[in-house]
Amino acid sequence: MEMSQIRYVLAAAQTLNFTKAALQCNISQPALTKGIKTLELALGAPVFHREGKRILLSDFGRSMLPHLQHIVDETEAPQLLAQNMRLLHKVPIRLGVMSTVGHIHLARFLGQFENSYEGIELSVTEAPVADLRAQLENGTLDAAVLNPMDGLGEAFHAHPLYTERYIVIFPPEHRLGHLNAVKLTDLSGEPYVDRLACELRETVMAVCAEKQVALYARFRSDREDWVQAMVLARIGFAFMPEYSVSLPGLLQRPLVDPVVQRSIALITVRGRPHSPAVAAFVRAAKSFAWPG
Repeated sequence: MEMSQIRYVLAAAQTLNFTKAALQCNISQPALTKGIKTLELALGAPVFHREGKRILLSDFGRSMLPHLQHIVDETEAPQLLAQNMRLLHKVPIRLGVMSTVGHIHLARFLGQFENSYEGIELSVTEAPVADLRAQLENGTLDAAVLNPMDGLGEAFHAHPLYTERYIVIFPPEHRLGHLNAVKLTDLSGEPYVDRLACELRETVMAVCAEKQVALYARFRSDREDWVQAMVLARIGFAFMPEYSVSLPGLLQRPLVDPVVQRSIALITVRGRPHSPAVAAFVRAAKSFAWPG
């Protein structure tokens, strides 16, 4: 029994016409008919009943079709897998990341993805939310990791990844370091390092104004590394997402009364077809063990 003979039978079973089956298999009709007869002899029973130009599946042929199809599927599976792997490696993944997203947990995910899909190229662009949204819309990014806030609109699909609290970071031996948790009112009058890039900055400032908490900003920066370095240099405290802290030596205390938190999601454009690489990336992100 040859694979070509099995394909002839499957084509004839689909078309119930030897002429159409021969065209589908790109061979002559006599060659197709001969191949089917050879297979029937090998099986020991007719697969088709012939009624002039009309053919019908025999009961035996009907029972054999699933087995013959399975043989073809099993034979084609390695070729299909190899083709998909070539497609995975063909187009790089262009990922955007909100500039305030902590890199430690994200890097852990990206490392696991790269190890699982060796050879896939991945480029990461860091930018504010507005810029990432524009690049998603115009197709220069495939996906973005960011805080969707109140939503980005119906044009985008958000795949939730994790939620994180806002904490307060202090330099070593700060006078509030003995507290297990920090209220916003505890910070009134304290020297402050202002994170200009924080997407929740205006929300926090509004709550401070409402509670009459006075913050004295001794240093301002839109760079997360500079903010943490200046806190460590004892310039003042800062509000940070808990998974964004990267410098050792900083005191970290949860912010309570009020509790402030944000959600981080993987954003894609709704309805836009994914390349095999991007589709694998989205699946991996949704199944990854994110913190919390």
